[in-house]
Amino acid sequence: MADRAVLPPWSLAVTAMLSVQLGTALSAELVSSVGPAGTAWLRLSFGALISLLIARPPIRMIRRRDVLPLLALGVTIGVITMSFLAAIDRIPLGTAVAIEFLGPLTVAALRSHSVRALAWPLLALTGVVLLTEPWHGDINVAGVGFASISALGLAVYILLTQRIGDRFTGIGALSVTIPVAAVTAAIVGIPQASGAITPEVLLAAAGLALLLPVLPFALELLALRRMTPAAFGTLMAVEPAIGLLLGLLVLQQEPSAYQLAGIVLVVIAGAAAQRHRRHRRRATGPAGAHGGPRYREMSIASSPTS
Repeated sequence: MADRAVLPPWSLAVTAMLSVQLGTALSAELVSSVGPAGTAWLRLSFGALISLLIARPPIRMIRRRDVLPLLALGVTIGVITMSFLAAIDRIPLGTAVAIEFLGPLTVAALRSHSVRALAWPLLALTGVVLLTEPWHGDINVAGVGFASISALGLAVYILLTQRIGDRFTGIGALSVTIPVAAVTAAIVGIPQASGAITPEVLLAAAGLALLLPVLPFALELLALRRMTPAAFGTLMAVEPAIGLLLGLLVLQQEPSAYQLAGIVLVVIAGAAAQRHRRHRRRATGPAGAHGGPRYREMSIASSPTS
């Protein structure tokens, strides 16, 4: 009774989303100093250290068949983080989040084996068109491209987390994959950040690592213990709107009327896809797969550290 009175579970999920998007927005200044890959490398490196401090890697549980999926998952996280940071260096945060959101949304639609479910990624894509406003002729192709790579990476991430989800707990997998992600980002990040690393940069990177991925991951695990995955997945559909809001408040990225309409379409598509999946599960029974917190109900997976 006392636990319920302290914080409602939805507030934990919302705080986690705010932490993700705030960490991403605040990363923009670090990106200007050490570059997108350099920021990804530093943030993931500190995240790896923190994850190793709070969780012992489940080395004894790892079998030969687990090695490639775990390595692939770590590499995927590294690629997603670098590409997403490269995207927000070129296009507004809300737009980048909406484009990335197409990844899990499309996977959810394809896995539903329903033609009707494909309407939701198409609706979200319409929202993305409104967000990028291509009719102005000044669309940042590189920024959209990097965000699209992040969306594709997130789709791959979903498939990999579903494969290893039954073998490892979320925090255990995190302590293995985040160090791999840090090494992946180091390949491009170290040369990019070379000569620009200062004590202030290291301190900022350490703080950002707490905001993303450590704090949101812990909050989402707590939230999922007290709310259904269906409710959690539906709530996560508002994350592109949070990205737009923090882009406005932190980065002074003021959206146009078309962009506001685009975000609304993306949020509606995410919530509708979740509702469709829930109704389908009631009709066909549970899918039986397990994943981590973020996008768990929509895509049976957890989120990386973008």
